[in-house]
Amino acid sequence: MRDEEKAGKLGSNPTSRSEFDFIERIRHRARSHLKNSSLTLPPSSLLLGIGDDAAIIQQFAGRYTVITTDLLIEEIDFRLDTTTPWLLGHKALAVSLSDIAAMGARPRFALLSIGVPRAVWDSAFVDEFYEGFFSLAEVFGVALIGGDVSRTPERIVIDSIVIGDVTHGRAVRRSGARAGDHIFVTGALGGAAAGLRFLERGARLRGKRTRSTHSRMVEQLILRQLLPEPRVTWGAMLGEESLATAMIDISDGLSSDLMHICRESDVGAMIDAARIPIDPLVVNLCGRRALDPLLLALHGGEDFELLFTIHPRDLRRLPRRVGDVPIAYIGDVTKDAGHIRITEGSHVWSLEPQGFHHF
Repeated sequence: MRDEEKAGKLGSNPTSRSEFDFIERIRHRARSHLKNSSLTLPPSSLLLGIGDDAAIIQQFAGRYTVITTDLLIEEIDFRLDTTTPWLLGHKALAVSLSDIAAMGARPRFALLSIGVPRAVWDSAFVDEFYEGFFSLAEVFGVALIGGDVSRTPERIVIDSIVIGDVTHGRAVRRSGARAGDHIFVTGALGGAAAGLRFLERGARLRGKRTRSTHSRMVEQLILRQLLPEPRVTWGAMLGEESLATAMIDISDGLSSDLMHICRESDVGAMIDAARIPIDPLVVNLCGRRALDPLLLALHGGEDFELLFTIHPRDLRRLPRRVGDVPIAYIGDVTKDAGHIRITEGSHVWSLEPQGFHHF
């Protein structure tokens, strides 16, 4: 194996490496990723990547640049006894990709910073973490162009930044919904929240050791929490085709994220409980465990599906699925600003935002 190929591999001897050795390995890994993968970056858009004080990106006429950042904090956003470094690397990128998708944009570049205690640095953790990151980056054509690594006293801190672009005038904001628009959501809801509940009750991923059908279903829900699938293709299509009038990703919960759209757009909403696409595994497993599937779908969060509104005249142009991800019509935008009502049969009540709060 050539020296450059050796350098391109993540460190094989964590206890002896320095910070600068590790950065150099990541630099070669990122270059190899660009050279040998199916990345489809715009020609000459990346002028300078990892290795200097800052990356240089060439801007394009007629395109908007979209930037998002997310923090993941140990014991707040993840626990080391419930996930793996590879899964955590995947999720660190996935949450930021979801934000880019919610703007109707396509992700192009990423910057990733991580702070770890010395004991974690001396293990294989960061190597496996970056492998999970690069695996998802490959799927969506995202190039790692920078970041930082540092030591923390006790807990792991991760900062993920993703840069995307969208055609001029086609970025989708939260403030564009109007009374009469229809409300849609991609995929299914409640799975991530159910997975978190199972983790809190002691369930863990067992892989090939899992034998029973029940255990496999529980693991699928756990993976909805630990291995989210950002709806990048859906988001880019809705933006590029000027279909969505407003959009947000469901990270805090349907009730909270729909309220974000309503407040920013100065509208209200009426949704039908029967139309909410609850994950079938949630219905199957949680109805028997005092976990209400509807409440998990409404308030659970971290599904990273897209919630969007669309003008009735554009319904004929709206596909019912992209790839293997369907959409569901769940209600309508109303003039009752700041108020969300939900119907369940003949019963109608106000839906208060009860999703995740950081503080």
